Amino acid sequence: MITLTLNGEERLVTSEPDTPLLYVLRDELELNGAKFGCGLGQCGACTVLVDGEPVFSCVTPVMLMNGRDIRTIEGLGTIAAPGPLQAAFIEEQAAQCGYCIAGMLLRAQALLVRVPDPQDDDILAALEPQLCRCGTHMRIIRAVKRAARTLSRAAEAVR
Repeated sequence: MITLTLNGEERLVTSEPDTPLLYVLRDELELNGAKFGCGLGQCGACTVLVDGEPVFSCVTPVMLMNGRDIRTIEGLGTIAAPGPLQAAFIEEQAAQCGYCIAGMLLRAQALLVRVPDPQDDDILAALEPQLCRCGTHMRIIRAVKRAARTLSRAAEAVR
């Protein structure tokens, strides 16, 4: 049995140790935000954060997740209360088909933790492993910048 922290909650996993994390998330834990895309770790539709770093869950065996902190798109906010990045993506209409968006959001989340005021080049480099064929890249960049401004204002308000 494998124990992991999923979106802040400790969870026990009974899947076979070599099962890809993506299948455990979707089939055993019923979190369907991460998508199956290529199954080769090339498209990014399956991206989740492991200890704050983006990981292709389709090629990551769950046995490597014991004791690790995993965050999925479901951990960024809810439909009723979207997180700052989710709200920014909605405001900028950054999603078209939406298939890659969960991975985009999680890579952007990791970026904003490391670089609170990212420039275009930072955003492009962070999102480079994600494939999006819908052509909303400029909206996605604006959404990440919008979220950065929102988070900055929130941090200033706390000071």
